[in-house]
Amino acid sequence: MLVDYHMHLRGPLEAGSEPLDHRLEVIERYVECARERGVDEVAFTEHVYYFKQTRELWTIPYQAERAVHDLDVYCDVVIEAKRRGLPVKLALEVDHVGGLQQQLAELLEPYPFDLLLGSVHFVDDLAVDFQPGAWEELPVDDVWGRYVRALEELAASQAIDILAHPDLAKIYGKRPDPESLQELHSSIAVAAARAGIAIEISSAGLRKPVGEIYPDHELLAECFRHGVPITTASDAHQPECVGEDFDRVVAYARDVGYTEVAVFDRRERCLEPLG
Repeated sequence: MLVDYHMHLRGPLEAGSEPLDHRLEVIERYVECARERGVDEVAFTEHVYYFKQTRELWTIPYQAERAVHDLDVYCDVVIEAKRRGLPVKLALEVDHVGGLQQQLAELLEPYPFDLLLGSVHFVDDLAVDFQPGAWEELPVDDVWGRYVRALEELAASQAIDILAHPDLAKIYGKRPDPESLQELHSSIAVAAARAGIAIEISSAGLRKPVGEIYPDHELLAECFRHGVPITTASDAHQPECVGEDFDRVVAYARDVGYTEVAVFDRRERCLEPLG
């Protein structure tokens, strides 16, 4: 079984931007690319802050100004794709919102999601995956420490099923010293194990400045030791990125010891043979 459980429905690039395009014909293009790469099932995981139903939760301008789309329209089109027999899952990428996490979970509860990714992109309102962001304001150790604490909090909330790109903070190749990094990796693995959630192995990092798969080999090995399941992901924002470099992702997982992949339906998890 090969899944790509992280992607965003986008239209063609326009002057460097990626306009959201939640239409059935766009879904079909993503599914066709998945088939060409041997991917059995895909999940559409739009960022939760894009939807007007969540607008009241956002204080960071980057998120608040994007909360203009309709969550019902998004869900309806993915559900229609499922009804037509396409191998798709309805999902969201759920951002860390600290003390408002339960409120967000309650807002999403009525919808028939198959899985919810959890991610941290900001620490103390400073971006981790954009520069200058947090990297200009805080020392590297502080960015990583706050990032991992936010991941732990998100995992413990029980509001998500999978931690997305769990070491996103390495995006620019900036890391604490090896001993500190090892402790942080252990903290992430323990948090995922305690929460009973999975982590994703993502080829997206290969397209980023760091040029590496998420997560680090050492973090993935720590997750394996703690019995944390995995999913596989591309974080595709265009159809041609679906399943990209999955030969490397599967080999990476197998090298650590994984032989199964987590598959979700209505937020219930089962394990299938990987690949």
